Amino acid sequence: MLYPRESETREVRSLDGIWNFVRSDQANPTQGVRDEWYAKELSKSRPTIPMPVPASYNDITTDNLRDHVGTVWYDRKFFVPRSWSKDQRIWLRFGSVHYEAYVWINGQKVVKHEMGHLPFEAEVTDFLNYGAENRITVMCDNALIQTTVPQGRITEVPNDGGMTIVQSYTFDFFNYAGIHRSVHLYTTPRTFIEEVEVTTNLSKDATVGEVFYSVSVNGSAANEADNVLHIQANLYDKEGILVANATSDQKLGGKLQVNPVKPWWPYLMHSEPGYLYQLEIKLLATNDELLDVYRLKVGIRTLSWNSQQFLINGKPVYFRGFGRHEDSDIRGKGLDNALMVRDFNLLKWIGANAYRTSHYPYSEESMQFADEHGIMIIDECPSVDTENFSQELLGKHKSSLEQLIHRDRNHPSVVMWSIANEPRTGSVSADSYFELVANFTRSLDKTRPITAAIAVPNTQDKAGRSLDIISFNRYNAWYSNAGRLDMITQNVIDEAIAWNKRYNKPIIMSEYGADTLEGLHMQPAYVWSEEFQTEVFSRHFKAFDELRKKGWFIGEFVWNFADFKTAQTYTRVGGNKKGVFTRARQPKAAAHLLRKRYFALGRDLDQCSFPDDLFTYIADLIS
Repeated sequence: MLYPRESETREVRSLDGIWNFVRSDQANPTQGVRDEWYAKELSKSRPTIPMPVPASYNDITTDNLRDHVGTVWYDRKFFVPRSWSKDQRIWLRFGSVHYEAYVWINGQKVVKHEMGHLPFEAEVTDFLNYGAENRITVMCDNALIQTTVPQGRITEVPNDGGMTIVQSYTFDFFNYAGIHRSVHLYTTPRTFIEEVEVTTNLSKDATVGEVFYSVSVNGSAANEADNVLHIQANLYDKEGILVANATSDQKLGGKLQVNPVKPWWPYLMHSEPGYLYQLEIKLLATNDELLDVYRLKVGIRTLSWNSQQFLINGKPVYFRGFGRHEDSDIRGKGLDNALMVRDFNLLKWIGANAYRTSHYPYSEESMQFADEHGIMIIDECPSVDTENFSQELLGKHKSSLEQLIHRDRNHPSVVMWSIANEPRTGSVSADSYFELVANFTRSLDKTRPITAAIAVPNTQDKAGRSLDIISFNRYNAWYSNAGRLDMITQNVIDEAIAWNKRYNKPIIMSEYGADTLEGLHMQPAYVWSEEFQTEVFSRHFKAFDELRKKGWFIGEFVWNFADFKTAQTYTRVGGNKKGVFTRARQPKAAAHLLRKRYFALGRDLDQCSFPDDLFTYIADLIS
């Protein structure tokens, strides 16, 4: 599914804005379907309120919508120009709706999709009124059960008014819901470029680059025997200069060679990180008639890995980064371009070169931003705290990975697939389950390694044998031995060594940290204080430096980049406070320590220079 882009042959229109919104009765979530609310304006069935799109709906109002369980409804009107009726196809695309979505155009159902955080689309050419007003209606269901990805439970419990529906889940972030990402209408020609798959390679001396492309076409012209379609592929550098071109045969694939090449490098590993070329794909008919044009950015790089290392362009990588969340005040998990730009500025300010999309796929816009800024991504599917393994769950787990890989396979920033976070891999059935998931993932993409963030002890784990890289989460001095700063360093060293000894694979510590209330200071360090978070980090740094000497320890990821919202519990004060930045994206004390650490590693490993403001002037000491 290609990201919607305008070209000579395509138009894109946004349907973002203020929509009308209705919540269903929790005790009667399917009433709207039975009463056919989609057949007319929602306001004719129920009083509506305004709701921004994209955004989570939970924190917008001042009532109890935040904790609503079940279905909600959106609708809005829009015009389609008469010019779109001429020899074109029209598509409706959602960047993400959480969790399950049903969509109607002018009262006719056009698509159903299950799985939050991933895009879906439908052709709506025959459902639209051209040169006239149209109506789009969306029903969104946020309910999570044992066969959804992620999993949850729905229970009916007594309350002061009788009985109520309660959604529970074990994962530690709030189950925000709604139309989370942009909604687009876009046009294509009758016969159009449906898919583009890109892979790249470099010569051993990294002076010559290769771009392999494969194109899929949709439309009647593709099936005409006397009309042999072909591709004209043009590759342009950042200055817009043509550096390679080729014409395909009827298989619609080929290779472009770039000499000399500028490889895609991660941030701080090169003076020009995130270098991208623009690939122009032109679909031509037998008589060279232009049928369609699509353009995308391409980074030329190689990935390789073995039992000791992970390498990019033949150079060993040491990951230094974060687990993150798409989360902000009021908007929840809604796409927010201002927040996204701020986050990337902070990532670069602190010297990080990577993050994991914990615990679900992030927006396509953020993936494009990572490409441009040289930030490596461990791309995680929405399987979190996976348990009670079943065939139905396996099918949906595979579907989430298929959709994710299909969406993100062309991004140079994506260097690894994470197939789960903290799954219950001590279970007997976890062995075969994750073998199937890992093998399925490799069948879709063999160019990237597979990992999962594991929380069970290494002696109990049954999934690691199916992975290429072992990632483990552990909270020494927090969930284990709370407050004991003297029980961190050796525990981290011992556990990492045990993981490596068991599986003989590269090791990443994918989560560590401590909740920290901004502005709380205590000396000596005490849990929840900024001093304690700083000390926890320092003790981990000492362990990491010992482990780096062993050659197979390849990365450290702080949990978390910024504070985020969780379900209500007495262990959470307004949410999870393990961020080095507040939810408003301001640094805590540990952020400054971490910045010095990450840039020191960058200078030691990648020969990057220090920022001028890394160290504060203290004194000019004269002996």
